Amino acid sequence: MKPCAAFFLLLLSSSVAAQTKGRVVEEIIVRVNNEIVTGSDLQRARNSLQDEARQDCRNCSPQQLQSFVAEKEKNLLRDLIDQSLLAQRAKDLGINVEADVVRRLDLIRQQNNIASMEELETKVTESGIPFEDFKGNIRNGLLTQEVTRREVGAKIIIGRDEVQKFYNEHRNDFQRPEQVYLREIFVSTDGKEAESAELEKKARNLLDRVKKGDDFVELAKRHSDGSTAKTGGELGVFERGQLAKELEDLVFRMERNQLTDVIQTKTGFLILKVEQRYEAGLQPLEKVEGEIMNRIYMEKMEPGLRSHLQTLRRESYVVVKSGHVDSAGVVSTPIAEVQPALEDENAKKGRRRFLLFGKRKNPDR
Repeated sequence: MKPCAAFFLLLLSSSVAAQTKGRVVEEIIVRVNNEIVTGSDLQRARNSLQDEARQDCRNCSPQQLQSFVAEKEKNLLRDLIDQSLLAQRAKDLGINVEADVVRRLDLIRQQNNIASMEELETKVTESGIPFEDFKGNIRNGLLTQEVTRREVGAKIIIGRDEVQKFYNEHRNDFQRPEQVYLREIFVSTDGKEAESAELEKKARNLLDRVKKGDDFVELAKRHSDGSTAKTGGELGVFERGQLAKELEDLVFRMERNQLTDVIQTKTGFLILKVEQRYEAGLQPLEKVEGEIMNRIYMEKMEPGLRSHLQTLRRESYVVVKSGHVDSAGVVSTPIAEVQPALEDENAKKGRRRFLLFGKRKNPDR
């Protein structure tokens, strides 16, 4: 949301009033055009980064975890500015993701076994996050993904010759033991043993839907109870000896895109799909072509996105409060707090003032 001039005047008056009363109100760290990043935004991003680090580095020592977080924090402010620039660009392009926001909220509800959207809102609010902020973060994420896809990803062209060259130069990367790449849909019975018959029926219905042509990945995202639901049921690549013997004997006899029947486990009902099958030795190009294209795409995406963001920055007004560092190169700028009368006087003199109010009260998120 781009606050209007009146809103910023309201922020100024609130700040002045708060200072008069000697109270501390919210610090504003960055202004990106008419949007702002506050100290609270930055702290929430730090908290999220630490949570993500603990998830991604479960076996790390405290020192390794601290080092990982410290390295990521170097670009934390840059990433918040980037997200704001991309979200604003998406809005300028007229991109609407409201239907996707609703679908994402419903997916979160299902994955957390929450009965209704009203209950989801209650739980989010109880966690200390205003529900509109929660929705706004999802919305901004979807907007940035879509504008990145349109303005960066769509311009990345990968030719057949480029794929062949990559394959020839990285042949050792494609020397592999016998492997299977698996996805899952898992229907949990944990704590719901009395409903076992109905849950098995649900699993068999999902299997039938896949056989009739429904997308396995989307069904996994929407209906799987497993921790892999958010990645479309992706379990990853397994060699012989890495799976339970009965599962290994089953999946290593299967071919690409084959499905197991519904498998009953101690905690629920499982459906496995062999996404890809690799025989031992050098994998033929046709089996790893998609993987190669993804690798080339990702290699090109990062510099392409940084170049696009530099263009957006040049076309935008970005001010960073002194004492904070934007690793993309915007120099920290002292953020002046002035009375409106002083600002008007300077404007009359024709002086260009880049003004960002250092504090605000009751931020409109």
